[in-house]
Amino acid sequence: MTSVKMLEIPMSIHLVLYEPEIPPNTGNVARLCAAMGVPLHLIEPLGFSLDDKHLKRAGLDYWPEVDVHTWPSLAAYLDGTGRRRRLVATTARRTRQVTVLQQVAFTPDDSLLFGPETRGLPAHVLDQCGLCVHIPIREQARSLNMSTAAGIVLYAALACLGTLPACGG
Repeated sequence: MTSVKMLEIPMSIHLVLYEPEIPPNTGNVARLCAAMGVPLHLIEPLGFSLDDKHLKRAGLDYWPEVDVHTWPSLAAYLDGTGRRRRLVATTARRTRQVTVLQQVAFTPDDSLLFGPETRGLPAHVLDQCGLCVHIPIREQARSLNMSTAAGIVLYAALACLGTLPACGG
C-alpha cells in the first residue's frame, strides 16, 4: 500500500466549471478534484443532470470524496465562496491578452475557471477574470479537452504552490 503525504500548506485553490456540457468530462474533473483535495464548483446551467449515469461512471467511486458545490450563476459564486478570489480563466483563444501557463505565479486564493466544452468562456466572463491563461499546444490543434486542460492547469498551480502530494513509494 502506498502512502501519500500532503505538505502542511493550506490549500484553498478552487476549480470552477462554467456551464459544463459533457457529463464524462465533469466526472473526470470531479475525480481529479477528489484525488487532489480541491473543491469543485459547478456554475449552472449544466448540460446534464447530476444524476447522469455517464457523469457518475466517469467519477467512479470517488464521488463521496468530492467537495462539490452548484451555483445558479457565476455572479452567485463570486458573491459567495468566490469573493476576494482571483479568477484564473483558461482560454484557447489567442485573440486576447493571455499568460502562458508556465509563466503564471499561482496563489492559494485562485479559482481556476474552465468554460463549456463546445464554446469556451464568453467574452463577458473572460473580462471578469484577473488572469487569462493559455496552455501552449501545436498551432494545428484548436484546443484541448476541458478535463485534460483542468488537470494540466491544476497540477501546474499545485506545483507552483508546493502543494502537490508527495509519492510514498
